[in-house]
Amino acid sequence: MPAARLMRRGWVRRGRSTLNGRLLVLGKMLAKSCRGLAVLAAAAIVTVASGPVASGPVQAAQTVGPVTDDIGVLRIPKGAPIQVGGSWVLSGPDTALGLDEKRAVELNFKDMGGKLMGHPLKLNAEDDTCNAEGGQTAATKLASNPQTVVVLGPACSSAATSGAPILWQQGIVEICTGCTAPALTASTRKSDYDGFARTVYSDSEQGKADANYVAKVLKLKTVVTIHDGSAYAQQLQQVFADNFTAMGGKVLSQEAVSPTDVDMHPVLTRIASEKPDLVYFPLFTAAAAQVLRQAKETPGLEKTKLIGGSSLLSADFIEASGPSIVGFVIGYPDLSPDAMGKGYPKFVEEYKKAYGEAPISGYHANAYDGMTLVAKAIEKVAKTDKDGNLYIGRKAFRDAVFSIKFEGISGPMACDKYGECASFKPSMLEFTAADPKTFAVGKNPKKIWP
Repeated sequence: MPAARLMRRGWVRRGRSTLNGRLLVLGKMLAKSCRGLAVLAAAAIVTVASGPVASGPVQAAQTVGPVTDDIGVLRIPKGAPIQVGGSWVLSGPDTALGLDEKRAVELNFKDMGGKLMGHPLKLNAEDDTCNAEGGQTAATKLASNPQTVVVLGPACSSAATSGAPILWQQGIVEICTGCTAPALTASTRKSDYDGFARTVYSDSEQGKADANYVAKVLKLKTVVTIHDGSAYAQQLQQVFADNFTAMGGKVLSQEAVSPTDVDMHPVLTRIASEKPDLVYFPLFTAAAAQVLRQAKETPGLEKTKLIGGSSLLSADFIEASGPSIVGFVIGYPDLSPDAMGKGYPKFVEEYKKAYGEAPISGYHANAYDGMTLVAKAIEKVAKTDKDGNLYIGRKAFRDAVFSIKFEGISGPMACDKYGECASFKPSMLEFTAADPKTFAVGKNPKKIWP
């Protein structure tokens, strides 16, 4: 697909993770005063959140109504909604990732009858555009609402990395439904992330599984990796590289591209000169499609195997890649019915009825389970006074999230002390057709391992 058409269709991601990209985005936003103020506010909060004196929520202990809490109490008047924030990518080439998760939360609301503890449920969703700048802005908007109980999402790790500290500064827990960067739930994470948990696996598991498949199933000896500097891609390829090396393989080089790059020929030509058995590139839709299409026409890479990451499970990626998609493989958690929770088949049928199509990406079950965790935590700690007002201690809510165990539609949920709640079962998926209309998990792409 020509570069101009890619830009018109939104395949080129907005924003960069580099300093130059940040300055460009900031300059454009400052040109419009209201948007400029929002970004400045977000930047200011991030500075506080990541600074040496800001290691936790800014609130003090409170007693409001029947509840006393170490970092504050949220009072929801009788008849007022319980407000749940959402931060997902809802525009651009990776929209399927976020929209799929948002829909799952909406279905969870529906399954609860739209109410929890006698109060209506309200979802306030923000588009974080799948990058750090968008994550800051979305988190700032949600944190500025004093009635935000919790934030679900994001789908992208870069948005979570910048957004989670902003939310926790206001005592707001974030339950990630799709971001998988290992650092977010690592034992070495900063206290700014003490309010962060996720109902999706860590790429410390995905990267190891991918390396195992390449080294022990395909029995390949040499690889080159490509990342785009994002928290997701950079960390996943590093986990893959470390595990592949430990299994006796050799990583010839670890290349980097920008998420907005269109011409991948220079980096692919350089890779071809190294003659790797495999190129591993867990990129997002726009850049991954360009790498896949151009690798097929790069001399020296005609027979080189290509593997991508879990960000690419969508009809949009099929459309962006064209005929090059056929035979392409991605590493992904196992979504087959026997690997999921008992309630998953019913959920898929409800999804089809509600939206007129099957799930459009792969983390919907994790998002549904995220909302289930929210509901269980609220039910555990919230108290209602004689007038029907609801009170939720923010620290108590956070501790409940980290302590509750249940069987979700994605599998068992039980958070460790660093907020890792999900289990992981590996698989490899292969795309079988270039028509976006044929997208269907289990068919296109189909599971080829284990």
